Amino acid sequence: MRELVIGTNDAGQRLDRFLAKAVPGLPGTLVQKYIRTKRIKVGGRRTERGYRLIEGDTVQLYINDEFFGTERAEDYATPTVSALEVVFEDTNILIVDKSPGLLCHAGNEQGAETLVDRVKAYLYHTGAWNPAQEQSFVPALCNRLDRNTGGLVLVGKTAAAQACLNEKIRQREVDKYYLLVVHGRPEPEAGRIGGHLVKDRTQNRVVQAVVGAEDAKNAITEYRTLETKGDLSLVECKLITGRTHQIRAQMAALGCPLVGDRKYGGRAMAGQTYQALWAYRVCFDFQGDGGVLAYLDGREFLSGDVPFVDIFR
Repeated sequence: MRELVIGTNDAGQRLDRFLAKAVPGLPGTLVQKYIRTKRIKVGGRRTERGYRLIEGDTVQLYINDEFFGTERAEDYATPTVSALEVVFEDTNILIVDKSPGLLCHAGNEQGAETLVDRVKAYLYHTGAWNPAQEQSFVPALCNRLDRNTGGLVLVGKTAAAQACLNEKIRQREVDKYYLLVVHGRPEPEAGRIGGHLVKDRTQNRVVQAVVGAEDAKNAITEYRTLETKGDLSLVECKLITGRTHQIRAQMAALGCPLVGDRKYGGRAMAGQTYQALWAYRVCFDFQGDGGVLAYLDGREFLSGDVPFVDIFR
């Protein structure tokens, strides 16, 4: 028998969802069966899978050792901590600047280091997170960027902060702004791009679609032209929705593809090895209770450097 004591980062979860993280080798079907047959108890008593755990609860598991993982804290000590550009950090959240070319999460490339690897390593080395002391919580990115897009990525350092941040993003109470350089001059100079996008998985790109098309998703972007120079324009975009390749596809459909974005018709410039797109600003604009992040309401954070804006200086 093993006993798990519910800590701060475990509290508030449903029992079955906690077990999916704390005992990842235990199939969901067995979780339900073992709760029903009293091989999993809370406080020595039978409970329901939907029971919300409270800090200090004890979960007794009368199950085989083979279901428990062998995660080691040292697994998070290997990525290069110095490679992480920290824009802001407190006890609840971490905001970092992702460099172009770095994956947010693991993809098809085996062994490729990712931003989330670097975040875990940073938090491990600074003592903000120790997997050996956690049963279900793992720091995660609350927003993601394409591999070749640079800019701000938000991380919840605690379970409560992560849940709050995810909810605020879902409710569109965290405004995300991008700077980009496009070919041509958008007409009109400022506006809102609407429509629906659908992913073409064979080419790993999205295309405009009609309402009602299978898998089509509503996509809305607000934009304004900040400066023009010759055949290039510096544009700011605000995401109203957050779809895959949204800005890239919609600006191309407007006739102004991003510089360096060959997938959507853009052309590369000398020294530009990635699309000129950068998540440079986030603003917290809470409409209701901000929860554990209430103190961030009204604050904004800027990326430390947007390299391609030098074109307009």
